[in-house]
Amino acid sequence: MSDYPVSPDLPPNPDALRPESRLVHPTPVEPGGRPMGIPLHQSHLFAFESSEALTAAFAGPDGAFFYNRYGNPTVRSLEDAVADLEGGAAALATASGMGAINTVLLALLRSGDHVIAQRSLYGGTFAMLADLAERWGVELTHVGGDDPDEVAAALRPNTRLLHLETVSNPTTRVTDLPALIAVAKRAGVLSVVDNTFATPLLCRPIEHGADVVVHSATKYLGGHSDVLAGIAVFADAELHRTVWHYATELGASADPFAAWLTLRGLQTLALRVRRHCDTALDLATRLSAHPAVTAVHYPGLPSHPDHDLARRLLPAGHGGVLAFDLAGGREAARAFTGAVRLASLAPSLGGVHTLVLHPASTSHRQLSDEELAAAGIGPGTVRVSVGIEHPEDLWADLEQALAKP
Repeated sequence: MSDYPVSPDLPPNPDALRPESRLVHPTPVEPGGRPMGIPLHQSHLFAFESSEALTAAFAGPDGAFFYNRYGNPTVRSLEDAVADLEGGAAALATASGMGAINTVLLALLRSGDHVIAQRSLYGGTFAMLADLAERWGVELTHVGGDDPDEVAAALRPNTRLLHLETVSNPTTRVTDLPALIAVAKRAGVLSVVDNTFATPLLCRPIEHGADVVVHSATKYLGGHSDVLAGIAVFADAELHRTVWHYATELGASADPFAAWLTLRGLQTLALRVRRHCDTALDLATRLSAHPAVTAVHYPGLPSHPDHDLARRLLPAGHGGVLAFDLAGGREAARAFTGAVRLASLAPSLGGVHTLVLHPASTSHRQLSDEELAAAGIGPGTVRVSVGIEHPEDLWADLEQALAKP
C-alpha cells in the first residue's frame, strides 16, 4: 500500500487520504444549473454534522432527510406533486397501492372500531377488510355507493371510517361521493376514497369532503407498467402526521427509483387520460351493440345506471376502464381473454397497453359466488383497461376475439 500522510483535519482532505478511504468517500458534484428532471436520490442514508441535528430529524415528516423509511428527497417530490394534484395538505408514498391502503387502515383503526365500506371494492381491499374483521375484531358493514340513507342507517357509535372508491373495480359504478361523505362528516367519521380509476384529473375527492385519498400509483400515475407504488393524500396535515408515524414503523415506504419513475409518468398523465377516456367510450359503444355481449359497464354510456352522476362528478371524462358481460358465461370469458392478440391478458390497469382480465378468477378470486353477485360481477364479466393504441386496431382485436367459439 502507498504510505499517504493522514490529515488531522475533519472533514478529511481527499488528497490526503489513502486509496481505500478515497474510494469510499468520492466528492459529490454540484450541478451548475437547475435540472429539468427531478433528481434520483438513491442513497438511503444521509449524514449530519451534529447529534442534535440528527435527533431533530427524527421528530416528524417535515424534518431533514436521514433514512429512506422516514423520507427521501425524490419520494418527497412525488408526494408533493400528487398532494398538489389532489388538493391535499400532504401525502405519503408507499411501496404499492395496497401498501397505501393498508397503511391508512392499520394506522387509523383499532379493535372494536366499525368500518362502513362499499360492496363493490377491489378484491385486495375487500379481503383486507374481511381479515381485519375476522382476526382483529374490526366490525364491518358493506353498503352500496349511491344511497346516503343506507350509510346513515349503518352508522354506529363506534363507526370510525367510511371506505369508498370513486369508480368501482371492475363494474365501474360511480360513487356519490358528495352525498355519502357528507353523512360521514356529520357523524365525525373519517372518509377514505380510492381514486385510482379516476385520477386527480377526472375527480378530486378532497373537494367533496374526503379526509384521505389513496392511489395505486402503479396504474395511471406511473402509466407505463414499469413501476410498483402507492400514495395516500391527506386533507389535514395533522392526520398525515399521525399516519406518517405509523408508516415509518410499518415499513411500506416507497423506493426512490419507483418514485422517480412515477414522477416521470406524471408528466404525460393528462395526455394519456384523455386518450384512455376517448377510446374507452368508443369501444364501450361498439361493444354494447355486439350480439355476444349482454351488458356493458361504462359510466360514459347513457345506459349506465350512474351516467347522470358521472356527468356531474367526472365532467372531464369517464375513465379508461370498462367491463362487459358475455352471454356464454365463464367459458366464453376464458375463450375471449385467450383469443385477444393486440390486447394482453394481464392483471393491473392504467398503462399504455390495453389489458383484459376475467375478474372472477383473478383480481376478485377471494370473493364467494354470493359476494361476486353482490358486487355486480358475473361469471362472464370481462374487464378491459384501455390503452393508447389506435381505437380501430383495438376494435378489430376485440371483434375477432368475440367471434371465437
